[in-house]
Amino acid sequence: MLVSDIPRRAVTRGAKLASLPIGVAGRATLGLGKRIGGKPAEAVAAELQARTAEQLFQVLGQLKGGAMKFGQAMSVFEAALPDEVAAPYRAALTKLQEAAPPLPIETVHRVLTEQLGPQWRTLFTTFDDTPAAAASIGQVHKAVWSDGREVAVKIQYPGAGPALLGDLRQLARLARVFAVFSPGLDVKPLLRELEERVAEELDYRLEAASQETFAQAYDGDPDIRVPHVLTGGERVLVTEWMDGTPLSRIIRDGTLEQRDHASSLLAQFLFSGPVLAGLLHADPHPGNFRLLPDGRLGVIDFGAVNRLPDGAPEPIGRLARLALDGRANEVLDALRAEGFVKQGIEVDAHEVLDYLLPLLAPVAEPTFRFSREWLRGQAMRLGDPRSPAAQLGRQLNLPPSYLLIHRVTLGTIGVLCQLGGAAPFRELMQAWQPGFAPPGSAAAKDAASAATRRVIPLDELPPPRTEPQRRRRS
Repeated sequence: MLVSDIPRRAVTRGAKLASLPIGVAGRATLGLGKRIGGKPAEAVAAELQARTAEQLFQVLGQLKGGAMKFGQAMSVFEAALPDEVAAPYRAALTKLQEAAPPLPIETVHRVLTEQLGPQWRTLFTTFDDTPAAAASIGQVHKAVWSDGREVAVKIQYPGAGPALLGDLRQLARLARVFAVFSPGLDVKPLLRELEERVAEELDYRLEAASQETFAQAYDGDPDIRVPHVLTGGERVLVTEWMDGTPLSRIIRDGTLEQRDHASSLLAQFLFSGPVLAGLLHADPHPGNFRLLPDGRLGVIDFGAVNRLPDGAPEPIGRLARLALDGRANEVLDALRAEGFVKQGIEVDAHEVLDYLLPLLAPVAEPTFRFSREWLRGQAMRLGDPRSPAAQLGRQLNLPPSYLLIHRVTLGTIGVLCQLGGAAPFRELMQAWQPGFAPPGSAAAKDAASAATRRVIPLDELPPPRTEPQRRRRS
């Protein structure tokens, strides 16, 4: 099925989004009739979940924009659902990580002409009209650059800007529909944060600068690869092509060795990005990462980034270290200083420590294996309004400066739990996270020296290259 330009009118898009809960209600009524007619309740429930999941994919995929982006974000958190509930949603939402109904090729050619000029075909030896992948606000085509390099051409959907803002406002009203994915997750701050990033994500020139910053930072790195940028405009981006196995496929049927390897590299990238590039990749879903044939982790899609010119905030590492050392009063003092506990709010220091320590299990021991079971346990502990942890959590604040870091951390943990991999997360945090290694230790000194490898700041980057360059050895 093809999808023409994104529906732009709020009433049209709102009607499609509204069809989600209406469809659920209709299928529930149908299911009641089937149960009265004698069909087993378990079979009816499974059929309803499968139909609802397929409608979720169709509606969010066709709307694209904010709706699809929200679906991609939610697909990361399906690991927190019980297996008997998650199975049909897992299949439908995972499709949103890699694919969605494509635009007609006439629309693709029109955007290329607008952005690269009427002679755009002369830039390429070949251009594949069939999209290789879909993103939240664009789709990717494979081509061969004029110098023989394989390239990825990302093309933004016409109407993506107004649609993205409109979807986020609509989804804020329908947030309760998504409560099934993670009862303890407050969706509204996620939507507000996404809305603040819209302007940046809509301008592919900013994405080009961010991606090239990462590409320079990891150029020659033995573990991470980021494709270099060749050229681009506001709605088209051309980068080096990168073959590999998407993490969504590793999640589905990868070996234990692949899962462990991918988990270690993903955590390494999360921790090292702010140090080496001064940026945090802020779109952690499996479709943006892949294992390359040479064993490296390939990373794509840099439309959403968090600028951290001084690296990850030092209090994150210091708070984790103090908590693991059991220094409850110092932890509470630091939380107050950073704004996590507002003035006038009284909480018990040891209860705060009990709240935090289970979340720090991945860095408490030399090696930790993430799992769906671990994530479900934390979701139940923090999401059950009757639990002491949930009651305490309602008294804690999330300062705006930490909101995106929090989202990226949660998203990455969701991916790691889907992978089910084991890795030396404590060692990685000591190497890259300021404040975590004990002051004066060798690990702390190594972490400080790593910052000297940082590439030039984002605002000092030259514009993306517009002419074919000499072929780079991959």
